[in-house]
Amino acid sequence: MQISRLFQIIYILLEKRSITAGELAEKFEVSVRTIYRDIDALCQAGIPIYASQGKGGGISLIDKFVLDKSLFSEREQDKILLALQSLSALQYPELDEVLSKLSGIFKKSNVSWIEVDFSDWGSEKNQNEAFRLLKDAILEQLIITFSYFNANGEKSNRKIEPFKLLFKHKDWYMQGYCLEKEALRTFKINRITNIHITEEQCVHQVSKDYITNSVAEVDKERINLVLKISKEGAYRVYDDFDEENITKHEDGSYTVKVSMPNGEWIYNYLLSFGTVLEVIEPESIREEIALRLNHMVNKYN
Repeated sequence: MQISRLFQIIYILLEKRSITAGELAEKFEVSVRTIYRDIDALCQAGIPIYASQGKGGGISLIDKFVLDKSLFSEREQDKILLALQSLSALQYPELDEVLSKLSGIFKKSNVSWIEVDFSDWGSEKNQNEAFRLLKDAILEQLIITFSYFNANGEKSNRKIEPFKLLFKHKDWYMQGYCLEKEALRTFKINRITNIHITEEQCVHQVSKDYITNSVAEVDKERINLVLKISKEGAYRVYDDFDEENITKHEDGSYTVKVSMPNGEWIYNYLLSFGTVLEVIEPESIREEIALRLNHMVNKYN
């Protein structure tokens, strides 16, 4: 809370240039003594703040002070603004205000050179709310409870110490320590419902090894595929696969050799290609696709 207040004090001084300790105390609902302690902390951090007495006096910043000379390099500023702009794709409700304030503090006006769109996940109101709740729980280090549907559609209630949000292969995941299983777990966010932030503090520490291997946790079960795609499917070949995995033939068709995470999703993904794709290997996937196609045909007979 103090760090947030210190940052806001800097922004207020940059915007107003001068304000009294009493006004700051009223705004933040703290004592004047607390405000003076905050000012001392900012001065020790290298922020050039001074106080003047008498009529028109107050707490001020030295003229022409720019935050980047005291705390952040030019590259660090760009990284911060880029991260915020990337998150704006989630339509996080407070983000525009934060981005505007930081842009003003950094004296940067051109911060719209990149746009990231995760609309499949971020456009739904309830999922925006889920992201906000998970973010708040992680920052405050509070335990959460929620309902979760696994890949088989089975519902369970979970109690988790959340520590990280992960975006991987077009989906968002939340990683945390499961108090019931007494182990670290990864959860797909669009399968999480009924999130509740408790007042219980997280107590487990996240190992560096787990953070390093977090992506591998999501992709731990993979399957090697050989796919044949006709020339009519060319528009998807280079959208979905790396060039090194693609072989183009003289008739315009393609062979794709790729390793993908295994699971129920893979059948829906392969079937989404329609008639332009044929599974060559493995035989088990090929047979399952054939069974599902027959089942679909029978529905219309």
